[in-house]
Amino acid sequence: MRAAVGAVVALFALSACSITPPPPLVPSTPGMTVVPKEKLNEVVVGVDEVKGGYNPHTLAAQSTVTTALSSLLLPSAFRTNGDGTPRIDLDLLVSAEVTKAEPYTVTYTIRRDASWSDSAPIAAEDFVYLWERMREEPGVVDPAGYRLISDIASREGGKVVEVVFRSPYPGWRSLFTNLLPAHLLKDAPGGWAAALADSFPASAGPFAVRTLDQPRGEIILERNDRFWERPAALDRVVLRRASQHNTIEALKSGDNQAALLRADAIALKDIGDLGRTTSLTTSVVPRPEVVTLLARPAAPQLADVRVRQAVFNALDRDELVALGSRNGPSARLRADSQVVPPTKTGYQPAYQPNPAPVAQLLTDAGYTQQNGQWARDGKPLTLTIAAPAGIEPYVTVASQVQRQLALSGIAGRLLTTPGNQLFGRDLSGTATTNAEPIDIAVVPRVDTGDSTAVLASAFGCRTAEADSGTPIPANLSGFCDQSVQPTIDDALSGGLLLSDALARVEPVLWQQAVSMPLFQVADLLVVLPQAQNVTAGAPFAGPLSGAATWRREGR
Repeated sequence: MRAAVGAVVALFALSACSITPPPPLVPSTPGMTVVPKEKLNEVVVGVDEVKGGYNPHTLAAQSTVTTALSSLLLPSAFRTNGDGTPRIDLDLLVSAEVTKAEPYTVTYTIRRDASWSDSAPIAAEDFVYLWERMREEPGVVDPAGYRLISDIASREGGKVVEVVFRSPYPGWRSLFTNLLPAHLLKDAPGGWAAALADSFPASAGPFAVRTLDQPRGEIILERNDRFWERPAALDRVVLRRASQHNTIEALKSGDNQAALLRADAIALKDIGDLGRTTSLTTSVVPRPEVVTLLARPAAPQLADVRVRQAVFNALDRDELVALGSRNGPSARLRADSQVVPPTKTGYQPAYQPNPAPVAQLLTDAGYTQQNGQWARDGKPLTLTIAAPAGIEPYVTVASQVQRQLALSGIAGRLLTTPGNQLFGRDLSGTATTNAEPIDIAVVPRVDTGDSTAVLASAFGCRTAEADSGTPIPANLSGFCDQSVQPTIDDALSGGLLLSDALARVEPVLWQQAVSMPLFQVADLLVVLPQAQNVTAGAPFAGPLSGAATWRREGR
């Protein structure tokens, strides 16, 4: 065990006061087991953050805790195998298969006993709700597959769901993951923007929320006795926020039995030191999230490709990766593909830097230097650089982008706004006309399972529904190139292998200087022997996806 810790540290160069908790901020969900404290069989997991915004379908809510909670509380049509391939989740479905080629139709049969913790059945309305929101709402993750759906029909009291597509979609198994309780959310105040903002109104998994206390930094999940399948082995799982130093101290004292951290180089060293005196195991847990810079052609100042190329050439990419990753596990996951994350099968580095000097590119675009500052027509080149407020590593990377551009004579204003506003309005094309245009954005690119959907969602042209007046948001950069759109469409419908599509599209994307991927975000999982069966989990599913089988030694 200690040798494993040493290997991890080498590879990446790399409280005890108890107080009485306040009353739960979230009422008990019906059907949960409430166990006397002296008999609790629990595992406490230290985490970096537990703050709100838990909708796994929005870019604004992407986090380690969101992945953990959704994997335990929300039902999914398919889950991920250990090799990264999708498998049907028989806890929810009896079957799921293509039942018609024309029109392309997938039929899902839901278990009769599958229900939410308030006793409402999981049914077709949950599929419809997610489809409607994913095709219409801005700031959602990989909506391209959902936008291919033309209709959803309900059969047999909502337990048989027929999903009709406008064209074949081989990636259909990536859809309808983390279903939401439509009967509680569709008419709820605040609509989609408020869905899962502070907690989960109902569960359909092995656990349910007992307490979600954001100010105190603690989430308590207890066994859901209304879950129709095998009950969880633990009475409860506790997620506890602390600084990385305090989390490591809690591991040392045994107050925590595991930790899931976006560890920096200092934390890696401290964990290595702990491993010399304490038996523990560690593993790197890559997230499906790549930190990415967008140079937005939708912004007037960056409409000229030469200016976008100059911006990217003015940046020190190595420094951005080192700073953003804090020389932790993510430092070894540099992303050199526009679409596929480094740890996913099919990843092929395709980075193609533009060799032209910054000065030449800006001069060709009509700019001149005045007192060290680039300007055109008497106006200095000043770019607005945006990142979701309070979310790391995005704010740190954006600040460094501002500093690096200043060294090349390109001024920058740093704008940090709440994620829901940034992704749902400012970058979606729905902002008001007097809103400040965003030139560069530091954002997550998330792979939910089907990389062709990532390609189409991130770089595809805006389309409109033939039978609906509802506008469909464009991609976050506002990029559209009709020369590659047929290739993207062919890949999405299965007419072209993703590898062949990327061979055609990636050179265009690098040349157009729209997107610069930096690195894949990764957590470090640390487990003490008291927490048994705790593993890194299937790719991108996260360690807590297997929490139903966790056990506590001696309990």
